[in-house]
Amino acid sequence: MTSYSPQEMTSSDESEYSDDTDGTGNRGRGGGGRQVVVTGVGLTTPLGGDVADSWAGVLAGRSGVRALTAPWASELPVRIAAPVAVEPPLARVEARSLDRGQQLAVVAAREAWADAGDPALEPERLAVVIGSGVGGVTTLLSQSDIFRDRGHRRVSPFLVPMIMPNGPASAVGLALGARAGVHAPVSACASGAEAIAYALDLIQLGRADVVVAGGTEAAVHPLPLTGFAQMQALSRRNDDPGSASRPFDKSRDGFVLGEGAGVLVLEAAEHAAARGARVLATLGGAGISSDAHHVAAPDPTGAGAARAIRHALTAAGIGPADVVHVNAHASATPAGDVAESRGLRAALGPALDGVAVTSTKSMTGHLLGASGAVEAVFAVLSLRDGLAPATRNLTSLDDEIHLDVVAVDNRPLRPGAVLSTSFGFGGHDVCLVFVR
Repeated sequence: MTSYSPQEMTSSDESEYSDDTDGTGNRGRGGGGRQVVVTGVGLTTPLGGDVADSWAGVLAGRSGVRALTAPWASELPVRIAAPVAVEPPLARVEARSLDRGQQLAVVAAREAWADAGDPALEPERLAVVIGSGVGGVTTLLSQSDIFRDRGHRRVSPFLVPMIMPNGPASAVGLALGARAGVHAPVSACASGAEAIAYALDLIQLGRADVVVAGGTEAAVHPLPLTGFAQMQALSRRNDDPGSASRPFDKSRDGFVLGEGAGVLVLEAAEHAAARGARVLATLGGAGISSDAHHVAAPDPTGAGAARAIRHALTAAGIGPADVVHVNAHASATPAGDVAESRGLRAALGPALDGVAVTSTKSMTGHLLGASGAVEAVFAVLSLRDGLAPATRNLTSLDDEIHLDVVAVDNRPLRPGAVLSTSFGFGGHDVCLVFVR
């Protein structure tokens, strides 16, 4: 595949669509100072315990959604979810002090670090940014049960570090010896993507040379499931788990709760070059905005999403015509998918026609705070392999969604930029731009 720099990819129609329409002066993250590259990736998902198996599952169109067989699930209105395919391969002595979400983050981070070639650098130049939407919720709930049923003496001495929202970032930072900062953005389902945007800032501001960034979540538990179900946010296709996650489809009825982690090793380009690292992609830019519309519903116009996308393109120094693929947030909620379609159309204009749009949530389910990071890894792999994965379960495109959604077969990609979009409760909007 031909290599392009962000500067070489600038299109003639950039100014028409990338103007700062919200008047804030926020041009997004990136586009100035040091170039930032991806040198390693790690995953643990409902499709596989590592990058190779997860990506193979995506390209094969497999579903990671399955029926919940635990006794506690039998009376719930929603009895399907997408747990990780492989239990975290950690020694018992290590696992007992980590919440499940922390375990998944450590597994993905170790794979990403090895994939990057185990970079040698001063600890003071290494940072970690790992986001999570809800933190150690399963630990909190299970320890509450222990306290109620067995008394205070049986509560784990690790309870506090296991439930801290910064717990996954701390666990990864300790595992890798990071001393340039350990950070934990919490922005619901945009947490993992926002972590990557923050990592871009850290490198471009000169605060670190390498940042391990991503997201993790493990909230498959009766109370979160019930809470989302009470909001009418979850699919209730209990009898057909593999068909339940249906982004963009007319018959979609909500998302499927999943768990997992995705981590990228981001590195200053000159640092990567100096050590002869293999580069998977360039993180050209990131855009962040907020809807200020509703705590759980997206702005139906997609205006916030459009602002984030414009900011990201401007930061990357490219225009709408340079975009060839979008790994969309597309969680299969009736309102969310339509709002995202409108946001993409507002940001990219006529250039959106022919852009290959995919929702890998059709296979993984919705991994909440991990989803943006997992999908960022998939975006990098799409660039690497020149393929846009097909969206599973799309049989009839919603009439209000005006996108070229890839369905049935994976689609070859021409050289260009790939977007990964993420949106979260609270009105969080994030867009990442990767180029090769």
